[in-house]
Amino acid sequence: MIRKQPWYPIVYMFCVTAFFSTVVIGFTRLTSERVEANQRLALEGAVWAVLPGVQDETLSNPELHRRFTESVGLPDESSGGAYTLKEDGRVAAYAVPIEGRGFWAPIKGMIGVKADKKTITGIAFYEQSETPGLGAEIAKSSFRDQFRNKEISSQDKPLIMRRPGETLGRSEVHAVTGATQTSTRLEGIINAGLKQWQTQMAGKSEGGER
Repeated sequence: MIRKQPWYPIVYMFCVTAFFSTVVIGFTRLTSERVEANQRLALEGAVWAVLPGVQDETLSNPELHRRFTESVGLPDESSGGAYTLKEDGRVAAYAVPIEGRGFWAPIKGMIGVKADKKTITGIAFYEQSETPGLGAEIAKSSFRDQFRNKEISSQDKPLIMRRPGETLGRSEVHAVTGATQTSTRLEGIINAGLKQWQTQMAGKSEGGER
């Protein structure tokens, strides 16, 4: 019988592996467009969340995407790599991308800044996998709301996270209770993103003055 041949287990395992590999590859290809679309909508949602006065939860996803393409300027050299909202031909606010390694996985988000380049309008995340009930609290409004109207400091750290309960200054917010690692890493991610944006904007201004 064929099953008793010494080569049969090898051929059998090869066929099974090939079959399931084909199924997985096919499924991935079928769902890749939907995954990319969802990722794009998540990013656009984070941009909407930090740009003042434009988020409309009554709109469908296709309508939100259409409005996004019509109203939001994509990152370029003039914006220092930030998304922009313009009113009457002038920049009303920036959505600055922030990205880095969290405690468990990458954290990606946006931090909004008014046209004055120092007043924060909000913060939002479109990718994070921190611990539920601890680090993942960064995605909740109770944490994010405290960033509104904070000012970017001119010191070494644009923003500082203090322990919960401590008195806060104009450029300080409270860290997440019980999530020291996530808070520390997020502080670094925010400050790295803001400092990079400030450097790019400063270079643009200097270039325009020559």
